[in-house]
Amino acid sequence: MENQFADMERYRLGSLPDPAPLAAAYIPMQDSVNPNYTPPEALSRGTLFPGLDLPFMNVVNPDLEQTPMTELMAIGFVVDELELYLDTHAEDREAFELYQTMLAVKKEAMERYARRCAPLLQTDQLGMERYAWLDSPWPWEYRNKREG
Repeated sequence: MENQFADMERYRLGSLPDPAPLAAAYIPMQDSVNPNYTPPEALSRGTLFPGLDLPFMNVVNPDLEQTPMTELMAIGFVVDELELYLDTHAEDREAFELYQTMLAVKKEAMERYARRCAPLLQTDQLGMERYAWLDSPWPWEYRNKREG
C-alpha cells in the first residue's frame, strides 16, 4: 500500500511509469475547402477552416491591427493553410484553384509592399539606387509612424 502512494506522488511530480503512453491526439479532418475565413480572420483564429477552429479554453485571439505587414502575414498564412489542406486532399480541384489564386494574391501583395514600404527579399533591391533594407519601419514602429 505504501508503494502505491509513492507511485501517486510521482504522477503529481510529472514522472510516468516506464511503458506509459504519452498521449493520443485527434485533429478533425475537414471535408472541403469551403467555407473558409477571410485572411485576417484566419490569421487571428489560427486556422482557415471554421470546422477546425477549436480555441484553447474558448479564448480567441483579438483581431490584429491592420498594417501592410499584417496583410502580408494573413495572406501568407492562408497560402500555408491551403498547402496543408492539399497535402491530404490533393485531388480537390476547387482547393487547388483557390491555392493558385492565393499564390497570385501573395505575389502581388509582396510586390506592392516592396514598392510602397520596403524590400522584403534581397531580390527586391535589385535595380535600386542605394541600399534600402533598413529604411522601412519595423513592425512595432507602424503605430509610431502613423501617430507622428
